[in-house]
Amino acid sequence: MSEADGLDGLEALDRLLDHRVRLAITVLLARHRRMSFRRLKDLLGETDGSLGAHLRKLEDEGYVTADKRFEDRKPITWYTLSRAGRSAVRRHVRGLADLIDGLE
Repeated sequence: MSEADGLDGLEALDRLLDHRVRLAITVLLARHRRMSFRRLKDLLGETDGSLGAHLRKLEDEGYVTADKRFEDRKPITWYTLSRAGRSAVRRHVRGLADLIDGLE
């Protein structure tokens, strides 16, 4: 048995998605067409600053896009998972599943 046995899928993990909040954001956006900053904040229980920092990292990597608008004279930002983000979260989750399968 080699030292790498049971580590199948490790290479598929995305360092950006290692953080639970960024992984949760991408999973939520994969399930929904778009979500507002406020809805993400409510679901994840993060502060404005923390959530904003995580979203910025995902945006900088091209995983999410932001659409800032005014609705009823109030600013609202809608987030959408990009094609690259969708591919990254799928690879990451498959890698996690492979690691978990290696436990059995």
